[in-house]
Amino acid sequence: MNRTRTRGVALAVFASAIVLAVLVAGPGLPLLSIADDPTRDRPADPSTEGTVGYVDGYWYDDELSVDGSDDATVSEDELEAVVSRSMARVETIRGLTFEEDVSVDVISREEYQSQNDTSIEDPTADQRLQSNLRLEALFMADRETSAVEEQQSFYDGSVAGYYDPETDEIVIVSEDPDDPALDELTLGHELVHALQDQHYNLTSYERETQDQANAKNGLIEGDAVWVENRYETRCSQDWACTVPSTNPQGDQTEPNWGLYLTIFHPYDDGPDYVDAVLGEGDSRDWDALNSAYDDPPASSSEVIRPGEEREPRDVDVEDRSSENWTQHEVDGAVANDSLGEATMVSMFAADGLAGEESVIEPDELLPDGPTGTIENIDYDHEVTDGWAGDELVTYVGDDESIDESGYVWETEWESTTEAEQFLEGYLELLSLHGAEDIDGHRDTFSIEDEDGYPGAYYLEHDGERVTIVRGPSVEAVDEIDAGSAPEGEDTLELDATAPDSGAGDEAGPDGSSANDGEPISGFGSAVAVVALLVAALTARLSR
Repeated sequence: MNRTRTRGVALAVFASAIVLAVLVAGPGLPLLSIADDPTRDRPADPSTEGTVGYVDGYWYDDELSVDGSDDATVSEDELEAVVSRSMARVETIRGLTFEEDVSVDVISREEYQSQNDTSIEDPTADQRLQSNLRLEALFMADRETSAVEEQQSFYDGSVAGYYDPETDEIVIVSEDPDDPALDELTLGHELVHALQDQHYNLTSYERETQDQANAKNGLIEGDAVWVENRYETRCSQDWACTVPSTNPQGDQTEPNWGLYLTIFHPYDDGPDYVDAVLGEGDSRDWDALNSAYDDPPASSSEVIRPGEEREPRDVDVEDRSSENWTQHEVDGAVANDSLGEATMVSMFAADGLAGEESVIEPDELLPDGPTGTIENIDYDHEVTDGWAGDELVTYVGDDESIDESGYVWETEWESTTEAEQFLEGYLELLSLHGAEDIDGHRDTFSIEDEDGYPGAYYLEHDGERVTIVRGPSVEAVDEIDAGSAPEGEDTLELDATAPDSGAGDEAGPDGSSANDGEPISGFGSAVAVVALLVAALTARLSR
């Protein structure tokens, strides 16, 4: 194999697109493997394509001169050997061989940030508006915040590496590219994605909605993290590895917690999903895992609860808007989305990690406490576990601005009881953001401008369906979805325990909450919890 290094790969990554792998299954290969018995005699004539654990003259347990160095710096001359051995190690754990060489490049964080900020497909005005409307609907970014910039900054300081299926290349982000420190665990994780690409292809999976992305990434990232965890164990027990003694990953600033929880879900629940597919005991069913690429998870609910098939219901929002409002379009298509259970959990839990009151409190989200173990976020909660399907459709007025915008979010649930649990949670969420009843309009509530998510919200509960309609005013709600916000008495009540509008924590002079840094329920300092989770993000997110 002839390995080359190319610098300056174009990058286009936005939410949930760090590992851009879309897979379909292919046939297995008859392989000569030493993975299960390292003491077994090695073949006299091993080949890169036909022997598991051997690549380009390097065995998985070979030692290299760069092993064990504190800074783990790898020169260009040494890189080929490190990459070949890492490929052999991934093969040993995963039981598949690479079919082709994998190019590896090292770039600086500044170069990565520049590529991320000026990616191939710079978002259009319609795309930017849709991103803002979507995050506003989830109470993850108010209208004063650019959703695209929020997503870009989220990655800029955290990414340690990625695999680009467009170029079949792995890029490692280093703080010092002229004397690069190479984390072999990051490299190994990204090599799993290259291996997936070679065996299962990068083309056919539908990832058009947030829930589809979380579902497919549950398998893809779950597989990679599962391998990486075992790679790390072998490095600590019997392999000499190239791992920096300290591994700073850019600026560890507090992230947007809603985005964090949404994007992190496949990394957290994915390995458990893979474990369930492989089965219990010493004898793992690798055929079952390989076959899973033929039938990947259909929803994030399946990843949250492995073994529970949850084929989403077909939810299709009927357009009942007036001539003053139109469904927002991106590239000529209605900008709809299915958000899914994992994203709904993120919506209900994000405020708690920011030190505020939330529907899902931190001690419910992290039942094992902030132990530093990252695979302990609990995405299975009563308020969302009955999810059966949803569709969010955004609307714009004549001027197509964020101020003249709204949405219809229709959700389906497994039972009337499950629908009621979600409805109660959403009413609490509105209360926490200062919502108040609108007199004379049934089940319609308002949030004032100063509270960040202004507008009128109409909630309708019909058996297993809960529909949320939001517009800038009561009149607009009815124009966006005819019949919404009707006159009449309320059948729903806001959570009486939530703070009244304007009665939240007093903001400091810098705009931060007076509660920042105070203990979060069930834990010690909020700052400590934030630090641990941010460290988990920087250590794992891009692997």
